Amino acid sequence: MTTESVVGPIVGTEVPHVSSENGRGSIMDGAIDFIAGSLGGVALVYVGQPLDTVKVKMQTFPSMYKGMVNCFLRTLKTDGIARGLYAGTIPAIVANVAENSVLFAAYGGCQKAIAHLSGVQNVKELSSFSNAWAGFFAAFFSSLTLCPTELIKCKLQAMKEVEQTQALKSTTGKYMKSGIGPWSLTKQILKEEGVRGMFRGLTSTIAREMPGYFFFFGGYEATRELLAAKGQNRDDIGWQKTMVAGAVGGAMLWLAIFPADVVKSRIQVQNLKTPTLIVFKDIARKEGIGALYNGLIPTLIRTVPATATLFVTVEYTKKLMHNYF
Repeated sequence: MTTESVVGPIVGTEVPHVSSENGRGSIMDGAIDFIAGSLGGVALVYVGQPLDTVKVKMQTFPSMYKGMVNCFLRTLKTDGIARGLYAGTIPAIVANVAENSVLFAAYGGCQKAIAHLSGVQNVKELSSFSNAWAGFFAAFFSSLTLCPTELIKCKLQAMKEVEQTQALKSTTGKYMKSGIGPWSLTKQILKEEGVRGMFRGLTSTIAREMPGYFFFFGGYEATRELLAAKGQNRDDIGWQKTMVAGAVGGAMLWLAIFPADVVKSRIQVQNLKTPTLIVFKDIARKEGIGALYNGLIPTLIRTVPATATLFVTVEYTKKLMHNYF
């Protein structure tokens, strides 16, 4: 860690220099965070996609299924593994690679900004609360990349249910036919609605992501601190404890944001143009508060292995690349 200072924004003042491990520059650190986040996103999808599909189906068409197991088995029986439980995998990979690469790169940048503002010389010295705020601000940037790709993923996951209920209007229903691929669906949305159509649900995505990642990174970093032995750095707790910390962070994220995620899924899958807050109120009034938590159980079951895998992949990719470069 270096202790040099740089000239602050006001002439004659100095602020602590926020250093990176081994003196690497911000560009290299950002690139490593970006690559690690990308690999973590791929790993997360393959571990958690089946239960994510169940979650989306239960959120958007809760009356069609008796519960998580019923939804899982009916999807498996009707559409199989590839077209059923892993429906939307390609856009899910694109979504998670886009989200996590930008998220972890922005997270590293926000950590440095918060460290700079708070006078901390190394991001590793930031408190869990400061890391939580870094995650909060980083999530704004990742939301912009996540919304279009998750829109396609959710539509593909719930395509059968949309067809069966004829929930969409006739002008939009024609691109929700069984067997349509992510690229064809994307082109059709662009043709029918323009670029704006790809960002349907952006407000609810931001409302979900920013507070969610406050708890996500805050819970993760706090758990790593708790699991570290006396005198041990939280980066050296081992992969098992890192997985536990990742699972805790993921569980805290979903418990905090699940109602907003239900609203987002409804808006995107059912092509709603109603404002986010109105959709939220309508669901609560017509279906009850419980409807805002449809799909929570498969989500929590999914998030333990999926988020644990995400963080282990990210942390150990970063360590490997830091050692190599």
